[in-house]
Parts: sequence; structure tokens; C-alpha cells
Amino acid sequence: MARHRGPVLVDTNVILESYRVSAWRALVGGYRTETVEDCVVETQTGLQFRRPERRIDERELRESLAAVHGVADIQRAELALRADGIGLDRGEESLWAHAMRRDDDWMLCGPDAASLRMGVRLGFRDRLVSLQRLLEDAGFPSSGTLRHHYTARWHEETIGRLILSKRP
Repeated sequence: MARHRGPVLVDTNVILESYRVSAWRALVGGYRTETVEDCVVETQTGLQFRRPERRIDERELRESLAAVHGVADIQRAELALRADGIGLDRGEESLWAHAMRRDDDWMLCGPDAASLRMGVRLGFRDRLVSLQRLLEDAGFPSSGTLRHHYTARWHEETIGRLILSKRP
């Protein structure tokens, strides 16, 4: 598959994991990486409990992103009507509320089963991507460094289970 050239929407967990494996620069250097305000806020939650090397400077994070989008309550309400029974956290909810209104060629990286379930339910299965795939396509060797739920294998298996369960 050809490397994606459009925007890549990332959730809080992707940001944290990318920093953890020192891949953030590769991600934002390889893609027009965007997120929502709630995800940036979540990267700062619990900051005082993280080791210094795991802390993310908010100003640097914002400057490295192509965009940080605000999300209105009406957007969250529209998503809520379609998200019945899917337990998204605030950042995921805001990211999906933003994503479902876009009409460009975006991809979303959100390695959480609830987020993937939401993507499948909304009909965006083909726009879901694993962090491993993004990093490998950007030329960053991620094999063996990423936690399991950021891998292409976990991503594909989880989407397969969601499709087979017929309860996206």
C-alpha cells in the first residue's frame, strides 16, 4: 500500500507512545499530524508523576503538530447519537467528533478497541491505521519497540474481531 499523504489524526495514546519510543519526530516529520485540544490536555494529565524523560512539553508538542482542533459541544452531541454503547474517553470522543465532519483524505491512529469500534461503526474502517504502519512507512524502525496494541498485527486482529462480531 502506498504511503498516506493526507493528514493523520492521532489520539493521546499515540502521542505518548511515540514519545516513549523516541519516534515523535519521525511521525510529525513524515505526516501532517493533527489532533484535538482534549488530546493535548490529556498528554499533560499526570505529568508530575512521570519520569523527566517521559514528560511532554506542551508548547513543543503544539508547535510540532500541523493543527490542534477545538471541538464544539454540538460536534460531541452528533457523535453521541452514533456512539451508543461505545465507551470512548474524552480525547477519543473529541477526535472522532472532529474526524466525522471532515471531508479530506484523513487517516486516524487510535490504538484502543473502543476507538476502532467507533471507526468501524461510522464506516471509516479504511481510514484506521496502526502506529507501527505509520512509523514504518515514515522510515522509522519500530519493530520490537512498540507496545502490543500499537502494532499492525494487533490493529488488524482487533478490526477483524469487530467485523466478525457484527456489533461495531
